[in-house]
Amino acid sequence: MLIHPTRPAHPLVEPADFAAGRLPDAVAAHELPLRTVFEWAGDYLCAPHPELGRRGDVCPFTDTSLQRGLFFLSVHAGKPTSADELAELLLHYRDWFDELEPRTGASAQFKTIIVLFPDLTGPEEWAVVDRTQELLKPEYTRNGLMVGEFHPGPPDKAGLWNPGFRPLSSPVPMLAIRHMVPTDFPFLRDDDATLAAYLRRFGDRVPMHLRGDVRAAADRLATSGS
Repeated sequence: MLIHPTRPAHPLVEPADFAAGRLPDAVAAHELPLRTVFEWAGDYLCAPHPELGRRGDVCPFTDTSLQRGLFFLSVHAGKPTSADELAELLLHYRDWFDELEPRTGASAQFKTIIVLFPDLTGPEEWAVVDRTQELLKPEYTRNGLMVGEFHPGPPDKAGLWNPGFRPLSSPVPMLAIRHMVPTDFPFLRDDDATLAAYLRRFGDRVPMHLRGDVRAAADRLATSGS
């Protein structure tokens, strides 16, 4: 478990912590949601799904993130009532994410912080998670980060390969922070601010299978800005 030097109230639980019969005392009150999400990550994110529409795991990064001990979980009790309030809570984790090693190199793309909000129940409260993700996404992408929303709703976002699939379903409402990677283009293409952030960071190293779509999006952005 990782304890922040100035904000010890919200530690990060590491994959190795779950090997013990009981989580450390600092997070023992949240044992059930933490273990539930850890098991969901292994059972759902790290496995194929019949509705996914492609081969491979639901999330191609999570298994390596878990194996390298870079999959960190934290819990915020209570019920934030607005996106602004929840975004303010995320500032601590965004800054801590930047401080955590590895900060560069190939392993950095597997670093993930997931913040759980187990006291948010029902569609109206889960909607705060959706609104927070929408609020934070432009700022995070400008800084090379992705923020993703998950909850039991699930969020009304279709899968890339199967429009009928809703891949962001999770047993506990949460927000996830990770580094932006070149294959994130499909998640960023439809908004000028996030598309511009992608092009600034990856314009010269776009994956081959995305180059035609990226070129077309870049041309559209240039035209809309003229």
